[in-house]
Amino acid sequence: MKSFLATLALTTALTLPSLALAQPVTFTTTLNNYGGDGAYLAFYVTDASGAYVGSLWMAGGKSKYYEHLSDWYRATGGDTGQVNGITGASVGAGRTLEITLDLADALFDAGYTLHVDAAVEDMRDSPNEVAVPLTIEGAGKPVVGRRYIASFTYK
Repeated sequence: MKSFLATLALTTALTLPSLALAQPVTFTTTLNNYGGDGAYLAFYVTDASGAYVGSLWMAGGKSKYYEHLSDWYRATGGDTGQVNGITGASVGAGRTLEITLDLADALFDAGYTLHVDAAVEDMRDSPNEVAVPLTIEGAGKPVVGRRYIASFTYK
């Protein structure tokens, strides 16, 4: 129930400022077979000037590891209240995480960037593993991460 309420708050927060229409957007993240424990992932948005706008989702339930999602942590001070949804589990090597959220249409083609930070226990942190401009044209086009993410798409 907490996760549902948090998700509702996030999608509402990113929808209301523009009072625009929102539509479901699916994020598909497939991890490399990096040979370690499950990865923690943080999905968040910045505006055209690079300023933090909001958090969308986090995979991984142990808060002691959140500081390793270093760019997200720096932007939020580690405040999990800013995350709309937190899954109970990290994402295993070679596995795929698929989440669907309602995002305001105003976030697309307006200079916003979606970021994904990744961290794996006993391995190097990967801040800004993926950074992709939110554009209509970019929907469905796979992006390769820097270390742990083999492929990321939104559509």
